[in-house]
Amino acid sequence: MSQNTYYITTAIDYVNAAPHLGHAYEKIATDVMARFQKLVGKDVFFLTGTDEHGTKVEKTAANRGVTPQQHTDELVEEFKKAWAYLNLNYDRFIRTTDADHYAVVEQLWRKMAAKGDIEKRAYQGLYCAGCEKFVTERDLNEAGECPNHQRKPEIVQEENYFFKLSKYKAALQAHMQSNPNFVLPEFRSTEVLQMLEDLEDISVSRHKNSVSWGIPVPDDADQVIYVWIDALSNYITGIGYGKDEALFNQFWPADVHMIGKDILRFHAIYWPAMLMSAEIPLPRQIFAHGFININDAKISKSVGNVVSPFTLKERFELPNPDPIRYYLMTVATFGQDGSFTEEDFKLKVNADLANNLGNLLNRTLNMTNKYFEGQVPQSQHAKPGILHADGVTEVHQAYAAFEFQKAADLILQLVDWANKQINDQEPWTLFKEGKLTELADLMYTVLETLRQVAILLSPITPTLSDEMWSQLGYQAKLSDLCPRWDDITHAHIPVGQRINLQGPILPRLDSELAGATKKK
Repeated sequence: MSQNTYYITTAIDYVNAAPHLGHAYEKIATDVMARFQKLVGKDVFFLTGTDEHGTKVEKTAANRGVTPQQHTDELVEEFKKAWAYLNLNYDRFIRTTDADHYAVVEQLWRKMAAKGDIEKRAYQGLYCAGCEKFVTERDLNEAGECPNHQRKPEIVQEENYFFKLSKYKAALQAHMQSNPNFVLPEFRSTEVLQMLEDLEDISVSRHKNSVSWGIPVPDDADQVIYVWIDALSNYITGIGYGKDEALFNQFWPADVHMIGKDILRFHAIYWPAMLMSAEIPLPRQIFAHGFININDAKISKSVGNVVSPFTLKERFELPNPDPIRYYLMTVATFGQDGSFTEEDFKLKVNADLANNLGNLLNRTLNMTNKYFEGQVPQSQHAKPGILHADGVTEVHQAYAAFEFQKAADLILQLVDWANKQINDQEPWTLFKEGKLTELADLMYTVLETLRQVAILLSPITPTLSDEMWSQLGYQAKLSDLCPRWDDITHAHIPVGQRINLQGPILPRLDSELAGATKKK
């Protein structure tokens, strides 16, 4: 793997329902990190996709009266539409029904079997169809239900293949101890170490009479490979394992598997053990984020609180997806749970983007038009390219540590600073008093700060950053220029560049300007 590459993955989503804000939260965070890594000069590969096999999908398709393949084909399009709307710039959308994925899963199975790590056993246990896994009594709540799905698991008795997970307990513990950042946030690492204390072998197949929708076990047509072996293998399929070795060697091991906290055991224990068995290097890091709740309640179809990105687009007549991207990345410390409410969404987007940032850009450009005929003025005392260098470094550190909320707060502090310069120095007074040198210094400084803010915010708000860039007078789109992090402090806005005032970059939500319908 090259030092200059960065491979980041999302969990792949079950296709038993359309995507909602919970799905979007993880995908946006991954996109933000991928865009940031491109800013710092990395060659990035961003993988996302869908998990299409297993009991849940089979049952959902049967209830709809369609085949599992028909069902998955339809739902995949829903996910792709949502991710296109949210401006996710992924490199591959992998499906576990892809032909190259079947080949990888079979190859991985054969490697583990050849190592003596897979054997057939008779088994009776509790199976949670929602989790797609066997569970024990200690995994259940006081009512004997799965805490994630609020229903009792079924008793399953069948002959399955087992993976000797317990064989890798010591190796997994040693890896965790020698790589303290293997699982983040830190408190999730503590959880994994506790899980490792009671490690048991796991069933890695189901009889086809129980579930037929999946990849058959090699040389045993009566068995179907366990959905989690199937799903986890997507991370190596997606970059060419067994097919494009140059691509695989370029990007593996993954720098980050971005996942939800509910699937931590599979990624931090099952997946590394499987890779150890197959003698494939382990990923560098697993980041387990929290949930986005709706009004402090977990997103649930049964509760009826599912909110999709398109719900918000229509409800607020959003001109682009950046209000959703910004809000989800700033609603909570990344890694902890966050709670979405429509009122909070509206208030935060209006305060930070429409009022603070939007008003700064709008009034600065208006004054540039009024005082300098719409051109960036020559400055005598401003220091182009080194403004706010310490703050830019802090933003870099925040992005790199998945502290998206902190990064946004630091960037908005630059906006606050620029607004304060205008309020304190009163450019209208400087103009009236004929202090044109001081006025030019001030306006140049604020315009340069806006240029920096456009780049700094671009991982989170790429569309708004493009709009700011255009209004600052640049001809090419910021996103097409592929700027580098050093450009923030080592480049500067050209003197004489003609600005391109086009009005508010984001009308206030629920205002008379907030959408075509309201404008009419």
